[in-house]
Amino acid sequence: MSEIYLLNKPFNVLSTFTDSEGRETLAAYVDTPNIYAAGRLDYDSEGLLILTADGALQHRLANPKFKFEKSYWVQLEGEISETALQQLRRGVELKDGKTRPAYAERLREPELWQRNPPIRERKNQPTSWIELRISEGKNRQVRRMTAAVGFPTLRLVRVAIGPWRVDGLQPGEWRKEQVNLPTERPRKPQRNQRRR
Repeated sequence: MSEIYLLNKPFNVLSTFTDSEGRETLAAYVDTPNIYAAGRLDYDSEGLLILTADGALQHRLANPKFKFEKSYWVQLEGEISETALQQLRRGVELKDGKTRPAYAERLREPELWQRNPPIRERKNQPTSWIELRISEGKNRQVRRMTAAVGFPTLRLVRVAIGPWRVDGLQPGEWRKEQVNLPTERPRKPQRNQRRR
């Protein structure tokens, strides 16, 4: 059994414990030594971040090959169209290749904590919300996907990674959980079997 820490990372906080430029880091919220983020969540994104002291578990949680699905609630500029949702579901062509197909559905405005600072609202510019689930981790992928289909991201909140959810945690709050993930078994080398 290993311990993980589920943290609701606030907006404009780095997913590291130190920063040479003086920006706010995880050290302002978690004072447990020798734990590290399993994966990353961008400085300007909010929500669930998993931390652990177990290096093998950290690798497993962060590595896209294990396909831990990540769920996001995304506020978009404009009223998203069904055509754009279909594009997200099929996969979007980005500069570094096409994304895997994603789960993408409209979402009623969710009940969330206030962001600090709040997003800049424009009276004549409608916004919409979607839930987006992806199983890969290209750099700033969600923002690039929504921009590619014509609906820039205004607010991005990660609500789940695999079975773990941010529910019940306010920004900066965390809780500990026990986890028992099977470790990878090394593959046996295959022998060349020739029939004579």
